Amino acid sequence: MTEAIYKAADDRYESGMRYSRCGRSGILLPQISLGFWHNFGETSPLSRSKDIMRFAFDHGITSFDLANNYGPGYGTAEETFGQLMRKSFRPYRDEMFIATKAGYDMWPGPYGNWGSRKYLMASIDQSLRRMELDYVDIFYSHRYDPSTPLEETLQALVDIVRRGKALYVGISRWPVEAERFAFDYLRSHDTPCLLFQDRYNLLDRRVASDGVLDSASEAGCGFIAFSPLAQGILTDRYLNGIPEGSRASEGKFLKAEQLTSELIDRIRTLDAIARSRSQSLAEMALSWVLSDKRVTSVIVGCSSTAQLADSIKAVDKTSFTPAELSLIDKALEGIV
Repeated sequence: MTEAIYKAADDRYESGMRYSRCGRSGILLPQISLGFWHNFGETSPLSRSKDIMRFAFDHGITSFDLANNYGPGYGTAEETFGQLMRKSFRPYRDEMFIATKAGYDMWPGPYGNWGSRKYLMASIDQSLRRMELDYVDIFYSHRYDPSTPLEETLQALVDIVRRGKALYVGISRWPVEAERFAFDYLRSHDTPCLLFQDRYNLLDRRVASDGVLDSASEAGCGFIAFSPLAQGILTDRYLNGIPEGSRASEGKFLKAEQLTSELIDRIRTLDAIARSRSQSLAEMALSWVLSDKRVTSVIVGCSSTAQLADSIKAVDKTSFTPAELSLIDKALEGIV
């Protein structure tokens, strides 16, 4: 039986998604971006990935976040994206903002990791082949490389744009002094940094305290947050222990020992605050990150359309009263 050709929802831009400007650029991003970190690789059914991506686009999500080594295994999330691009999304390419990155371990040997020009140039070519694209909208240096001269890494990013392989560049998880150097270098080479990407959530506020967010804002650079739900801790999944099949039970990216009884008690308090706002805990956690006006978008991962639908609701309640913020901070006092 031939599958029906996908037609995007006519009301996709009137379905409730909100869009924020990326720093001082012309780019607007949806406040919710779809991440392909570990739910879209070769171990995930293509049909599920298709359903999630179509649901996202039909609800105004135009921003899709990938990297060369996303999977599992390496490269397979980009391959999945390429199949979906070919089968469903080719007619909508100009409505999509597609990101990929390089910086972590990808292939064996000295040229498949970190931030050398050779690695970045090879990686963007491989990513474009896997994703079946002529260009990506933004290409990131995925992590700071303390051994490679910053000028080498940054000039590679500039040249990737000049060669038409990416429209914009970004950096991810660089320390604040290197971040400032990057902003200056890229601006002076007529390729200003569009986005800085880092972890930001209720439990990890380092980017707000160490100057990363302020530095990006002052440079006219947008900020996109990953792990806004702290690997699922900031959801209702662990309120009553560690369920079978969860990340914590399998030790994948989240260890059971991280979920101490004290932390669970504090998460239950946050859940009560969320319910008083008529939100789920996950919704409130996303809303809290989006309440920071320096944040352009949050990247969410999901394994179902229901999870994604819950995340999308967060854009409706990004305002917090001083009393609510005080209760949240009190609930986390001593651990953030």
